[in-house]
Amino acid sequence: MEFRHESVLPDEVIGNLNIEDDGIYVDGTVGGGGHSFRIAERLGRNGRIIGIDQDEEALAAAAKRLKIYEDKVLLIHDNYAHTPQILKELDIPLADGILLDLGVSSYQLDNPERGFSYLTEDAPLDMRMDQTQSLTAADILNTYSESELVRILRDYGEEKCAVPIARNIIRERSVKPLETTGELAAIVRESIPMRMQERGKNPCRRTFQAVRIACNRELEVLEDSIDDLIDLLKPGGRLCIITFHSLEDRIVKNTFRRAENPCICPPEFPVCVCGRKSRGKVVTRKAIQPGPEELRQNKRAASAKLRVFERTMSDEQPHIQQQN
Repeated sequence: MEFRHESVLPDEVIGNLNIEDDGIYVDGTVGGGGHSFRIAERLGRNGRIIGIDQDEEALAAAAKRLKIYEDKVLLIHDNYAHTPQILKELDIPLADGILLDLGVSSYQLDNPERGFSYLTEDAPLDMRMDQTQSLTAADILNTYSESELVRILRDYGEEKCAVPIARNIIRERSVKPLETTGELAAIVRESIPMRMQERGKNPCRRTFQAVRIACNRELEVLEDSIDDLIDLLKPGGRLCIITFHSLEDRIVKNTFRRAENPCICPPEFPVCVCGRKSRGKVVTRKAIQPGPEELRQNKRAASAKLRVFERTMSDEQPHIQQQN
């Protein structure tokens, strides 16, 4: 199956990265190379892109798409969480810009062998972004306890019917192990009363999202990585993150705010005494979302949100007391 994915918010990403001719940029989720291609075509001879992705099929597609810029691009099979180690090994102290596009690609959704979609009946319950890892969705569904499944469905899918879904998963797997996306989808549909199903939305979407997030540790990786990525930016460098659901967006928004105003002093203190220093500023007070034209061309962009943080202060600069 040909790798196909249309990058979301491409103009907004490029506009916010403030690309320098000789800059060094990290695309931590390079995917098919759509965003990286737009960055590369704006770089001069000394500019460079480090493209990272945990999906080897995505990297192969990116290599093909970016071939004309291969002298500017280095592609690495890894998780963006390891960006600090990757740049250290490349002897790159700081980057001019870093991009994360956290969405599941159209290729991953449409390829039945990957098991991401609830629209395919007989696909294996895989859902691994990195197919070299051992844990699959089937492992989670067939071995986790009922309480663990309830937690995953509630925390990662915000699923109101987490308890009956988890209970029915346990019941079905006691007869035979769950093996296909169709089997999981059938359990979900059975578990959610019609009156609780959202009009026009597939009742399986929250469960599939939750299991995928758990399988790939998506939220933990994001939460653990943002501060490190900010520290890898040069003064004036920007971190752009595109999210596709409220759980990711909340993490990005709150972490950016803390990076800008980390002070933990009581509000009644006239000056800051905690010593925590701001590391920059939030550029996007409101998330940037796709416009009508992009939505007409790419319906899957509907839930995309872009937030941007700019590294503006060095460690030596004084911290500004947070205003309340």
